[in-house]
Amino acid sequence: MESEEPGHEKMPWGEGERLQKVLAKAGVASRRAAEEMIDRGRVEVDGIIVREQGLRIDPENAVVRVDGIRVVVREELVHLALNKPKGWQSTMSDDLGRPCVGDIVAERVAAGQRLFHVGRLDADTEGLLLLTNDGDLAHRLMHPSYQVSKTYLATVQGEVHRSIGKILRDGVELEDGPAGVDKFQVLEVDAGRSLVKVVLHEGRKHIVRRLLDAVGHPVSRLVRTHVGPVVLADQRPGTLRVLGRDEIGKLYEAVSL
Repeated sequence: MESEEPGHEKMPWGEGERLQKVLAKAGVASRRAAEEMIDRGRVEVDGIIVREQGLRIDPENAVVRVDGIRVVVREELVHLALNKPKGWQSTMSDDLGRPCVGDIVAERVAAGQRLFHVGRLDADTEGLLLLTNDGDLAHRLMHPSYQVSKTYLATVQGEVHRSIGKILRDGVELEDGPAGVDKFQVLEVDAGRSLVKVVLHEGRKHIVRRLLDAVGHPVSRLVRTHVGPVVLADQRPGTLRVLGRDEIGKLYEAVSL
C-alpha cells in the first residue's frame, strides 16, 4: 500500500527509479542495506522521511539525504580534488603554453566532461583546488555570501609574534578595502622564518599573501589544505581524486543546495 505522506510528488507508474536502487548506484550502500536504512527512517526525500519501500523518485530533481547528509544522486555529476603543483596555472588552457589545470584533466574534458575550477590559486600557490561539472555548486562555493572557509599553511619571512593573530583577526586595511582572517595560528618559529596556519573565507586575489605582507611577513611558500569540509591530506602534487560521498554531501550543505 502506498503511503500518503505529504511532500512526495508521486512519479507516474513506471517512471523514475526506485529509491533503494538510486542509493545503491550513488554508493551509499547495497540495495538490501538501503532498504534497511529506509525501514529505520534514515532516508529523506525532499525534506520528508521515507519509510515506503519501492518509492520512485526523479534523480535529476529529488533532494535525498541519509542521516541528514545530502546524497548527490545525479550520475553525471563529477566532483574532484586536485593538488595543484607550484608553477601551474589555475586555468583550463593557457595561451602561453604554460602548464595548467586543463592539462591534468585533458582526458576527462576530451570525454565530454565540462569541468569548472572552483576559484583559483595563483601560479606560485600550491594545494587544494576543487573541480566539478556542477556550475551551481561551483558558483556558490566561490560566492562570498556563503562564507565557505579555506585553510592555508604559509611559510613566511621573519619570526611571527603571536600578537599578529589578533591584528589579522581584527582586520587590516588593504588597497581595495579592509580584510581579515577567521583563525590564525603560529605553528613553528625557526631562525628567520615561521610556519603559520590561516583560515579565512575571503576570495579576493592574492588575499593571504597581501594580508601577511601587510603585517610585515612576506610569504615564501603557500599551500591550501582545506576548502570547506574537503581536506588535501597526503594527496600527491599533480594528482586528482574523486571526492567521497560525505565530502560531496557536506559541500552541498555548506552552500544550501
